[in-house]
Amino acid sequence: MSDTDALREVARRLRAATRVMALTGAGISAESGVPTFRGPDGLWRNFRATDLATPGAFARDPALVWEWYRWRRSRIRDARPNPGHLVLARFERRWPALTLATQNVDGLHTQAGSRRLLELHGNIWRARCAARCGRTVIQDVDGAAAPGTAPDAGVPLCACGGWMRPDIVWFGEALDDGILSRTLDEAAASDALLVVGTSSVVYPAAALPGLARQHGAMIVEVNVEDTPLTGAADFVLRGPAGEVLPALEALL
Repeated sequence: MSDTDALREVARRLRAATRVMALTGAGISAESGVPTFRGPDGLWRNFRATDLATPGAFARDPALVWEWYRWRRSRIRDARPNPGHLVLARFERRWPALTLATQNVDGLHTQAGSRRLLELHGNIWRARCAARCGRTVIQDVDGAAAPGTAPDAGVPLCACGGWMRPDIVWFGEALDDGILSRTLDEAAASDALLVVGTSSVVYPAAALPGLARQHGAMIVEVNVEDTPLTGAADFVLRGPAGEVLPALEALL
């Protein structure tokens, strides 16, 4: 089947769907200029992400961890949603039950207008109380502008007096139970799952296509390269999300 035929067939089957889900990964954000902070280009001051994005690193040196996150924020603050993000946001009007699960923490889906959003790994622009009082706040690049907080050696303080930490799921931590449960339920209930710009190697997100397929969903991969999911997908739409998703929308 040619790329054009595959695109048309996916559009035809989506027109008949009632419950559509999308899962996005780093690829869609890379098209907006968001850098990858893992791998060979992820070095910062002789540290890698796996050295800093851990509960242990925060316990040892919270100021250093915050310095790294402020640097990360400075690298992505000018990024804007690309056409792929915008199409997924518009899909909520076509399928009111659509759920978008993302592995990204940059907040671009929210900027694009997505509201039925499940942020599996958190959001880099939020901080939450490390003392578990339950408080979360939205911050600026410097980690300031959070009502009721003050810096303490570079570490924002919660109103309860405890340290704030980035609201990110770190290495060695489990996903939020409520978010994970909702994500699994939505995957199991979907007619179609669009897997966009993800490497399909990070679990539990990588398990969603298999779960959705077990319940009869059509699996569509949108990616610029092959992944472990490619051979199991019903359709593979090769190319950047910012090009493929607008082309798909035009056929609906």
